[in-house]
Amino acid sequence: MEDEEKGGAGHDAPAQATNNSSGDAMATDDAKGEVDARSVYVGNVDYSVTPEEISAHFNGCGTVNRVTILTDKGGNPKGFAYVEFLEASAIESACLLEGSELKGRKLKVQPKRTNVPGMKQHRGRGRGRGGMPMNPMMAMMASMMGANPYMMHGGGRGRGRGRGGGRGGRGGYSPY
Repeated sequence: MEDEEKGGAGHDAPAQATNNSSGDAMATDDAKGEVDARSVYVGNVDYSVTPEEISAHFNGCGTVNRVTILTDKGGNPKGFAYVEFLEASAIESACLLEGSELKGRKLKVQPKRTNVPGMKQHRGRGRGRGGMPMNPMMAMMASMMGANPYMMHGGGRGRGRGRGGGRGGRGGYSPY
């Protein structure tokens, strides 16, 4: 499923070997999208829950094909799972289990979304140049005054120290 994308391995039940040696990336993307259309995301899963218990919890919604509990690199559960059904019609009834309890925890159930390659969100503070986007009128006025319009919002140095070194004093090199 998405084990590689999420940064960890998962526990599958029942274990099914999938062999995609066809080399046709488009066919595998279509198959993955079709599997995603039959799957739900289950959040707030207790760390001690087994795939069999999740399968039993969702068995009333439809025939469960596979349960994947994602784990970190150390093999510890991440606290969420994916349930794949044989038929896509089971998704609606599975989503009705939103807020149901399993081992004392209220589950979050949503239809599984298909990741789009290249759309990964980059989070972080960064130290790049540029600043906040500004409206076109302000950019035009800034360029008429001879200023770089993208450096008008705080200098565009991110949240770093900027020019002064950040340790007090007057800038320049200080070994302490």
